[in-house]
Amino acid sequence: MSIIMTILKPSDVLTLFFLTLLSTLALFSAAGNPSWARLLATYAALALAVLAAAAYRTRVSPAKSGFHVSVAVSVLAVALVFDSLGALIAGFQRAYCDATLIAIDLAIFGVHPTVWLERFGDPRLTDLLQLAYISYYFIPLALGIVLIVRGRFGAFEEVLFGILLCFYLSYLGYLLFPAIGPRFTLNQLQHASLQLSPFTAKVQQTLDALEKNKTDAFPSGHSAVSLICLYYAWKERERTLFLVLLPVVTGLLVATVYLRYHYVIDVFAGMALTLFTIALAPRLRRLLSKALGQPRGL
Repeated sequence: MSIIMTILKPSDVLTLFFLTLLSTLALFSAAGNPSWARLLATYAALALAVLAAAAYRTRVSPAKSGFHVSVAVSVLAVALVFDSLGALIAGFQRAYCDATLIAIDLAIFGVHPTVWLERFGDPRLTDLLQLAYISYYFIPLALGIVLIVRGRFGAFEEVLFGILLCFYLSYLGYLLFPAIGPRFTLNQLQHASLQLSPFTAKVQQTLDALEKNKTDAFPSGHSAVSLICLYYAWKERERTLFLVLLPVVTGLLVATVYLRYHYVIDVFAGMALTLFTIALAPRLRRLLSKALGQPRGL
């Protein structure tokens, strides 16, 4: 165990802990979840990949190659874990929380925000906001690439830990408060469909096909992860990137509701999750670094 600990970084431990948690949940859901064995195998394979990448990272020369492999495994873990959540949540047969989220939005605004936003419907605006929405998949990559290209590997490790923590906390939200979002639950109240160009229609069809987990409304992970990337761009004084991301992330926040993926309360929860992650990440990373014998969190 001590040998394993010496090769791990805080981000590795974070991922391994979350995979252990999900594995435990998969086992507990076994009685009513036909997918439990596949889920357990997925999480075990990812844990082994994290450990193998960590071992490779400490032995390979040049070290940069091992670093890139380790980062690739982290990205893969985030994607595959998200993909698994739908089957894991279904195994617990929990009722969706959409009715509560709808009621909260209605109590705050007096209207259903997605219905109210119909008055601004325009194919050009829809195209623009759809582009902002899918930028979520590239914003963390852009931030990471900028830091790597600049050789700021220490900053990258800090940012990676914070982004991973934000992802995993949002996944916990999906497990605790499963919800499918207004495009499914409020469709009967909408007076018109979104005006989609062929491009936007194709993008939405592709997203629906790729995203196996549909119970990912609360909190808005799109909002939380994009905002924390914006925060890190500002914190790390990457001024150009921050100025580029600012309008993109703003458009993304609007897009989550305009495109009917999220309730407004989901976005508020995503913002709260960002603030919580910003407060928790450095403390948790220092704690893990100390446990691993890495006082500087390297």
